[in-house]
Amino acid sequence: MFADEVGLKDARDQLGTILGFFPRVDAKLSTLLAIDTAMLASLSASVPSIHAVSPWMAIAPLATAELLVASYVHLYRGGFPDVKGGQHSIVFFKEIAARTESKFIEEYSDQTPDSLRRDVLGQVWRNSEILVEKYRSLRLAFVCMALGAIPWSVSLALFSLSRTNVQVLVQHP
Repeated sequence: MFADEVGLKDARDQLGTILGFFPRVDAKLSTLLAIDTAMLASLSASVPSIHAVSPWMAIAPLATAELLVASYVHLYRGGFPDVKGGQHSIVFFKEIAARTESKFIEEYSDQTPDSLRRDVLGQVWRNSEILVEKYRSLRLAFVCMALGAIPWSVSLALFSLSRTNVQVLVQHP
């Protein structure tokens, strides 16, 4: 009996370790969301009059928008990963919520330390899969944002130059 309780404690500790990584990933996802949004907002704010934008000048901002939209898609996937799995688990939140309160308490109380340890270890495995999915989405969102920084910088420079040229032409025909 004592070995089962130690095994259950170890399994819960392992689950706690895995769950401890989620806030780190979520913080990075939130940071990238803020950066993407700031890039898109600054790009939008710097767009000159539509008449001042040539077709060639539109390439860089369109590339930026495309890469930032791709980054947003990956941020969404990282923020809302697939939570399928954990069928019949009394540890997995989605499966707990599918039960009534009394049914959950009854089924949880009926668990042996060994069956509970196995369920917790199943959640360690499933949460590890979810965490890998979140990290993959974070990496892809970061790559899209970093690649988008190149045409974003070019866009801001072109838009700035186009305003300067227009002002110079207005002041000195």
